[in-house]
Amino acid sequence: MQQAYPSHAILAEESGAQGDSEYVWIIDPLDGTTNFLHGFPQYAVSIALLHNGVLTQAVIYDPTKNDLFTATRGRGAFLNDKRIRVSKRKEMTDSLIGTGFPYTRFEHLDAYMNILRDVMQKSSGLRRPGSAALDLAWTAAGRYDGFFETALKPWDIAAGCLLITEAGGIVTDLAGNQNFLESGHICAGNPHIHEQLLQTIAPHLTDGLKG
Repeated sequence: MQQAYPSHAILAEESGAQGDSEYVWIIDPLDGTTNFLHGFPQYAVSIALLHNGVLTQAVIYDPTKNDLFTATRGRGAFLNDKRIRVSKRKEMTDSLIGTGFPYTRFEHLDAYMNILRDVMQKSSGLRRPGSAALDLAWTAAGRYDGFFETALKPWDIAAGCLLITEAGGIVTDLAGNQNFLESGHICAGNPHIHEQLLQTIAPHLTDGLKG
């Protein structure tokens, strides 16, 4: 990446932040590392581009299924060159929700478990495959109706967030604000389910989960 764009900055899981530029590539070369190490076929490459703090490009590649998700701001989201849209379900009782369990930071575990309990009771089902990048891509493609998780990193979610918004969905933090890249707390989905997820999560927000 630095050879192709030597003046651009990079924020990556393995190398951290490198460079200072109005263009920042946010890269996770392997989202779902634990799955990969165990031979569980749910992992992906995730790449996003920030320009002056705004997400403008996104790519998520699932090598096990040869699925390539792409998005450009203002031009829509695609899966293998076919336009994708978020689901049209309107009721959370009919919806399938994705999530991810806390795995390194456990200070919000009690609040998360309370949220998980309520979402489980109010939705059609919950799934936790173990790759946030793919979870978000699947939300953009309408495979999930909504998604929430806590304490993620920018490289886990940047590309997936642009995919969802370009597919007609909404992405916020757990309190409904826009600082999800900074906080790592995320709630996403089609407009109907996103709002119902926020309402379900709201009673359990602690200070650390509000943004």
